[in-house]
Amino acid sequence: MLKLIKRFDSLNMLTLLKNFPNQCKDSFLQVKEIEIPSTYCQFKQIVFSGMGGSAMGGEIIRSGYLYKINLPIFVIRNYMLPDFVNGETLFFACSYSGNTEETIASYQEAKQRKAKIIVISSGGILRELAEKDKFPFIEIPSGYPPRQALGYFVFTPLNILEKMKVISDLERELQETILVLEKLRDDNFSPEVKKKNVAWELALLLRNKFPVIYAQVDYLDAVCMRWRAQLAENSKVLSSLHFFPEMNHNEIVGWRFPEKTLKRFIILLLRDNQEQERIRRRIEITKEIFCRNGFKFKEIYAEGNSLLTRIFSLIYLGDYVSYYLALLNRVDPTPVEPIVYLKNRLSESKAEI
Repeated sequence: MLKLIKRFDSLNMLTLLKNFPNQCKDSFLQVKEIEIPSTYCQFKQIVFSGMGGSAMGGEIIRSGYLYKINLPIFVIRNYMLPDFVNGETLFFACSYSGNTEETIASYQEAKQRKAKIIVISSGGILRELAEKDKFPFIEIPSGYPPRQALGYFVFTPLNILEKMKVISDLERELQETILVLEKLRDDNFSPEVKKKNVAWELALLLRNKFPVIYAQVDYLDAVCMRWRAQLAENSKVLSSLHFFPEMNHNEIVGWRFPEKTLKRFIILLLRDNQEQERIRRRIEITKEIFCRNGFKFKEIYAEGNSLLTRIFSLIYLGDYVSYYLALLNRVDPTPVEPIVYLKNRLSESKAEI
């Protein structure tokens, strides 16, 4: 493993993975000094605008706090905003670079509709716009691949929402989350763990396979999205995802053809010990169907007491698995060359207009 790290991890993503618990802590502390305008206190919906890794924080908050926040939460991954965005909308414009064109476009539209805008970025055009328009701007450190700045895109807005009395007990949940992540890193995930390295063993299981990721839709849908995105960007691997109970009403029937291709598929069941009873029963029956038809699956359980901790325990495992799978695939986990190429071509076409 260490030889593979030395050979393929040229930009040292491993250090970012190891430092992730500290990132979560830093992002929480950073916002303590931020002043939110008193005019922002009244709103009827929360909207996150972002793309890729910059939007994932909003997805995790939407999924994890679905039944805790008495307000609708939406994540917009597009240039345009839905009609309901207005002056009673708390609007988070999230872009790691600050130059994401979809997020800039949605920011401009949110401004026209007099939304209560907060910008989270490392700089770029969005910083310039926020300072010019006098909207709160929260600067996060530069130098990360955007997908590895997840702690900032989760705990920064969560801390703001706690300041605004929308949620509570965040610090207690954060402390547990950091302790669990540190323990998982040191005992189960890091390259220094020689025996029972859970992340490495799972990466070996996924090698040369097509992962299909399933979980309950409540709380864990965003975790599945994170796994799929990390497998794509880090490991350069395609995967698919679906959720219980919906997959029981359609996708479960599709596990029949093409027969030869399906033999290369492997099912990952992301589980939570606090699943709703009917969801748990559905998953157990679905496992019976998979076993009866000879399909391989792996169950992965969340760890921790608070929901936030359980969500992040699964996310952290997925990040390490995607890193190790990149090494097994003999690729550098950090570069995302097709994305860079696409953005460059878009810049060229924009210049021509």
